[in-house]
Amino acid sequence: MATTSTPTGATSPAAARFGTRALLAGLALTLVAVPFALLLFLVEDRWRPLLRVDDGARDDLHAYALDHHWLVTVAKTLSTIASTPVYLVVFAAVAGWLAHRRLRRLALFVVVTMVGSALLNMLVKTAVHRARPVLPDPVAHASGLSFPSGHSQAVVVASGVLLLVFLPAVRGPWRRVAVAMAVVMIGAVGTARVALGVHYVSDVLAGYVLGAAWVVAMTAAFSAWRRDRGRGEVDPARGLEPEQAPRLL
Repeated sequence: MATTSTPTGATSPAAARFGTRALLAGLALTLVAVPFALLLFLVEDRWRPLLRVDDGARDDLHAYALDHHWLVTVAKTLSTIASTPVYLVVFAAVAGWLAHRRLRRLALFVVVTMVGSALLNMLVKTAVHRARPVLPDPVAHASGLSFPSGHSQAVVVASGVLLLVFLPAVRGPWRRVAVAMAVVMIGAVGTARVALGVHYVSDVLAGYVLGAAWVVAMTAAFSAWRRDRGRGEVDPARGLEPEQAPRLL
């Protein structure tokens, strides 16, 4: 039986596809990491246009919140939903359910991505050491440091994890609905943190970008893990493990 071999020095089609996808993954990570580095530089440099945006949004949204108590209630509710204690319970339950369904790789992805994101946020906050906004008549109080926003980073990571894990079980137009809901939640949480006067706009944007970079990095790592075990690489549009859709229902 004849066999087909690859000439010495030639690149196999599989290797070429891997190289292309690795390049695209690296480019995607760079595209979200560079804006974060730029924001960090501008914050550390106290760039005046950014300070004006930060101070203006803080003062305007805070003034509106003082006159509209319903906004404070909504903002605090969103902040509670996107808080670490709530995510700890929710994603522990998600990971446990996935493990029970014998989807241990997905369960591990959930745990590592969520816990790693929280640790990364603490590390960056400690390194930057930016104080929270100070207002004469605050409607909310928050401890700790300000840059990047932990709530904003967490909601991006949580939304990304849920979409990547459960997208294979979502069909048709419901996929667009799920993505739209995630986008709305991300925007609402970030706005809530500024309206409560506990973060600057740049904190929120940095949280968004750092969260997105972390999800991209973890997805690339999961894709490499699948490849090492002879499975196809991850296509984010289809979810992490589309072949496991029946077990996700």
